[in-house]
Amino acid sequence: MTFAITYSRAQIGIEAPLITVEADISQGLPQIQIVGMPATTVKEAKDRVKSAITNAGLKTPSRRVTINLAPADLPKQGGRYDLAIAVSILAANGDLPQAALQQCEWLGELALDGQLRAVNGVLPAAIQCSAADRLLIVPTLNGAEANLAGPTNVRVANNLLEVIAHLKGVTTLPRPDSMATPNRPLKYGGIADVRGQLVAKRGLVIAAAGSHNLMFIGPPGTGKTMLANRLRSLLPPLSTPEALEVAAVHSVSNYTFDPLTWGQRPFRSPHHTTSSIALVGGSSPPRPGEISLAHNGILFLDELPEFSRRVLEVLREPLESGHIMISRAQYQVCYPARFQLVAAMNACPCGYYGDVRQPCHCSQERIAAYRNRVSGPLLDRIDLHVSVPSLERGLLSDPDYSPDMLAHEAATAQVLSARKLMFERAGKPNAHLSSAEVSRDCKLSGADGKLMDKAMEKLGLSARGYFKVLKIARTIADMAGAADLTTPHLTEALAFRQLDRSRTT
Repeated sequence: MTFAITYSRAQIGIEAPLITVEADISQGLPQIQIVGMPATTVKEAKDRVKSAITNAGLKTPSRRVTINLAPADLPKQGGRYDLAIAVSILAANGDLPQAALQQCEWLGELALDGQLRAVNGVLPAAIQCSAADRLLIVPTLNGAEANLAGPTNVRVANNLLEVIAHLKGVTTLPRPDSMATPNRPLKYGGIADVRGQLVAKRGLVIAAAGSHNLMFIGPPGTGKTMLANRLRSLLPPLSTPEALEVAAVHSVSNYTFDPLTWGQRPFRSPHHTTSSIALVGGSSPPRPGEISLAHNGILFLDELPEFSRRVLEVLREPLESGHIMISRAQYQVCYPARFQLVAAMNACPCGYYGDVRQPCHCSQERIAAYRNRVSGPLLDRIDLHVSVPSLERGLLSDPDYSPDMLAHEAATAQVLSARKLMFERAGKPNAHLSSAEVSRDCKLSGADGKLMDKAMEKLGLSARGYFKVLKIARTIADMAGAADLTTPHLTEALAFRQLDRSRTT
């Protein structure tokens, strides 16, 4: 036989489309030619493969070898196809039995001495390979990651010689080791660490229960960043499907997936000098940005007005849709981006507007210009606007103060109880309810309907803002175990729209 077929997987976003690797040996000068829209890194595979085969004690064909990566119109990047190319060449040359190749897929970069090096994007490939009921062979260094998709369909190898021995039936490649998960969940600081700020803590618990976007506004040093970092301590661990989605995004990014973070919600906090591409993703081939790396977790933007206006505006569509579509000349990639936005900002350029402890020296024009750095449409997508004022005098120096750990445990239990009600009713957190679901689950009495009409007129609420208030009120009711919305739920929800009030004064 001078022709052989085997399989690999490409990496297009978090998708891993099947790649058929065809090897044909024909008359001609000894060379390896790779076709099928390969990038430079793929074209260079011919030299890596040739050296690896030679150092494994075998010979490359002394004739022309053509490698076709199909489908031909799909761009191929990286060294992930090296192992599949080497195996197909050996099978076409008669050194390996072709029957063993049909139920296998191959991922791995070859070193010149035949060792296998790890590649990115193994988890999406392992998931889709398992669905196709084929065996996936990957480098040992990728074993823990591929193991997440199911160890029964994964085998690991250290070098090309081990792969050859497996295909010839001399030995059997081992399954990957079980992932090294932490013995106990990672612990984050709880809200008991934060002194005072009862209103801010209440807003944080509401945001955790309903997955609402949240903004803290207040003077410097009052605990805004500290509160934001405590949100993870209130959220439940990721479910297995959610954890797989998070791991898949990290698998295709430039960051190495850490098994110790399995099941933990991501927390991303980019600096305010970050670019729009770094935030939403891009380059060529497109890589996930911060909003996708925060998928099923938290994106914290500290000093929100210091971000470029152009950078902030790219958040508007992902906040609504839960995904980001990145289009390039040869690619159109969709990454998940269902994150919970938490932001922090001062009320003015000097930071002390409205502070009872220190006077503000900013003019109304400077304050307005500072706040206008964050557009109205973006603010409209932030559910809760929470004030974080200066602490009461003597609170920090109180020798008798001790953290109330029971308060944190009660808040966590309240979040879990409220989320249980939400998922039983709608299968999702309240922040993700559609307009039709809000109309179904947030019915108002006649008096409460008039209250909301007055609030829309007084605060200048948009239709989106109106529905967000109802979603917040629904979360507050769920936290209280109430079946119906009442006036106290609505008034508390309206109280957390501080920036709407400031625009009308």
